[in-house]
Amino acid sequence: MTSDEIALLRGMVERYSPAKEEAEISAFLVEEMRRRGFHGYRDDAGNAIGEAGEGERHIALVGHIDTAPGVVPVREENGLLSGRGSVDAKGSFATFICAATRLGHPKNFRITLAGAVEEECPTSAGAWHLAGRIRPDYTIIGEPSGWDSVTIGYKGIAGFRFRMEQANAHFAGDNVRAGEKGLRLYNAMAEYAAARAGVGEFDSPRLELRRFHASDDGIADVAEAYFAMRIPPGFDIDGLIAFVETNAGGGEVVCDQRLEGVLADKNTPLVRAMLKGIRSAGGKPTFKKKTGTSDMCVVGPVWGCPIVAYGPGDSRLDHTPNEHLSLEEYGRAIDALTVALKSLVEG
Repeated sequence: MTSDEIALLRGMVERYSPAKEEAEISAFLVEEMRRRGFHGYRDDAGNAIGEAGEGERHIALVGHIDTAPGVVPVREENGLLSGRGSVDAKGSFATFICAATRLGHPKNFRITLAGAVEEECPTSAGAWHLAGRIRPDYTIIGEPSGWDSVTIGYKGIAGFRFRMEQANAHFAGDNVRAGEKGLRLYNAMAEYAAARAGVGEFDSPRLELRRFHASDDGIADVAEAYFAMRIPPGFDIDGLIAFVETNAGGGEVVCDQRLEGVLADKNTPLVRAMLKGIRSAGGKPTFKKKTGTSDMCVVGPVWGCPIVAYGPGDSRLDHTPNEHLSLEEYGRAIDALTVALKSLVEG
């Protein structure tokens, strides 16, 4: 691993880029990719794009460059780089750029590097923009898998905004408060999920209460909430939406995020190349199925090509105040991915 590769990662982490505020890091990455010989530009969604190579075969390396909100002080100590996005998921996209740079510009293979925006919010605007504009033969999504693992599955998600407003009434009456109606809906959704549990966490829906607020001003009784359900591949989302609408108790419900879960095939040239790369760097590769959601759920069903997610870091640190990445692991991920890309190009 070179000092330039470390500087790239640090430069990314130093640029605070919560969802919808990615302009600075996008411009930075375009210049960094141009400096490394890629055709770099920002597309209409604000994604940082780098292109190289020639030929009909095409691989897309898609990693999101936005982060969860909250500043984590950037510092390098004892071989660890701390900072918001170091794991989720700037480390992954830095790995992509470095590995593609080491590979060079193949004559029989095209590479698209895409630093996607707005992954950490319901819009997934960067991935949806890409989904309608390119059709790669292989795709790697930048998410922390650990340098010696490959992620082949992600849960999907259905997100619901709930709002209930009604005339205020005395607490001593028999009326049901707006907040209570919101809680009743949450409990009904929890029972719905429990009744559809599978054999493990990946195969079971899981309900999240993201926001809840109830208030009254003496005139109006108001409750607002956000419920999200992580759902396994093949889950009946239409049935879930109908259930939520039926049990909203007269409140307004809007499903503002809907993504199917995905599970990729393990028997593909891409997976074999990834396993070869990890072994070459001294690892014993394993497969992971993640209980979160990623841009793999956006582009995977649209592109229909072999796909995995890969990147250094421990995903348990995602969104935490202790987010940090081992630079040794970062270096190993670059080594492994370089070999994997070379294997695809030469295959």
